[in-house]
Amino acid sequence: MGVDCFKTDFGERIPTDVAYYDGSDPIKMHNYYTFLYNQAVYEVLHEKRGNGEVALFARSATAGCQQFPVHWGGDCTATFESMAESLRGGLSLCLSGFGFWSHDIGGFEQTAPADVYKRWCAFGLLSSHSRLHGSSSYRVPWLFDEEAVDVLRRFTKLKCSLMPYLFDAACQAHEQGIPVMRAMLLEYPDDPASDYLDRQYMLGDSLLVAPIMRADGEVDYYLPSGRWTNWFTGQVIEGGRWVREQHGYLSLPLMARPSSVIAVGADEQRPDYDYAKGVIFHAFEIADGATISTCVRSLTGDKVMTVTLTRDGQQIGVRTQGDAENWRVLFRGIHGIHGVDGGAVADDPLGVIVTPATGSKELTIHL
Repeated sequence: MGVDCFKTDFGERIPTDVAYYDGSDPIKMHNYYTFLYNQAVYEVLHEKRGNGEVALFARSATAGCQQFPVHWGGDCTATFESMAESLRGGLSLCLSGFGFWSHDIGGFEQTAPADVYKRWCAFGLLSSHSRLHGSSSYRVPWLFDEEAVDVLRRFTKLKCSLMPYLFDAACQAHEQGIPVMRAMLLEYPDDPASDYLDRQYMLGDSLLVAPIMRADGEVDYYLPSGRWTNWFTGQVIEGGRWVREQHGYLSLPLMARPSSVIAVGADEQRPDYDYAKGVIFHAFEIADGATISTCVRSLTGDKVMTVTLTRDGQQIGVRTQGDAENWRVLFRGIHGIHGVDGGAVADDPLGVIVTPATGSKELTIHL
C-alpha cells in the first residue's frame, strides 16, 4: 500500500487480571508487553522495507524499545504547565537510553490559546522530530491567528536549513546512543548548575534551546561558561550565569555553543535533500588553540564531508575531507579580516563568509 512507517499508539494499557498463553506472570508482562507490541510491528516493516529503512512512531515503551526507535510523549494538555511537564519527561526519557523524542505541538487534550500554540510551535520544531496533533480541534496554524502561520513557517524553515546538523545528531544517536535532545548535564557534567535544569536542553552538541513557557514572553535560562552566540541576532553573551530575556513569538533563546561549527543546508523548503550541496559551515567564537570539526552526511547516514577548523593566534585553518559542492564557511561575529589563503572573503550581516577557490580543500584565515 506504500506505507513506510506506522504510528503505534497505545500498547501500555495492558490489564494484569489476564492469562497469557505461555503462563507468563501478568505483572511482569505489563511493561514487557510494550516491547513485544512494537517489536511485532517493527519486524513486519523490516521484512517489507529492509535494513536501515524501518522506523516506528511509538507511544508506549520499556527498556529496549529505543531500537525501534522514535517515540513521543502521549496525551499532553494544551497549557504552558503541560508544555513544561512534557519537556521534563522527554529529557528523562532521553537520559534513559532513548535517542528520539517529541510531543504533540500545541498539546493534545483541549485546544490551546494562540499564545500557547505559537510558543509550542517554536519548541516543537526544535525537537528531534515534529508533529502538529490534537484531539479536539484541527491544529493548522491559520485557525489560531495569522501570526501563528508566520511562526510555524519561520521555525519550519529553520529546521529544514538545520537538517545537515540535525541529521548528523540523529546518526550519533544511532551509532553512539547519545540522544538528539540532551539534558544539560550530558554536555556539561562538571558544571553543578546543569544537574537540575529541566526547562532547557541541548539540541545536538552545539545548540542550546530554552522554550518560552510564559504568557509575558519572559524566559530564564542558564548558560555554561564561555561566549555564547544568539542564533538569530548574533549577540554574544558571556556564560557561567543565568540570563533573563523577553521574546516575541518569532524568537526564543537559541544559543550556539562557544568553539562550535554547525552545518547549515541550502534548502529550507523540505527536510530531505542533498545536505552537502551548497552547505555553509557557521563557526562560532573559536578559542585560541581550539580544534573543532563536524561532518555532513548523505541521506543514508554515510559521511560525505568533514570540516575541521583550528585556531592558532590570529590564524584559523580550515581543512576538509570528502566532496561537497559550493561549500562555504561563515565566521559569525567577525567583521573584517586581514586576508584569506585559498579562497575569497565577503561581508555578511552576521559576520564574514569565506568561499574556497575551485577544488580547494584548505583555507587559512588571517584575523
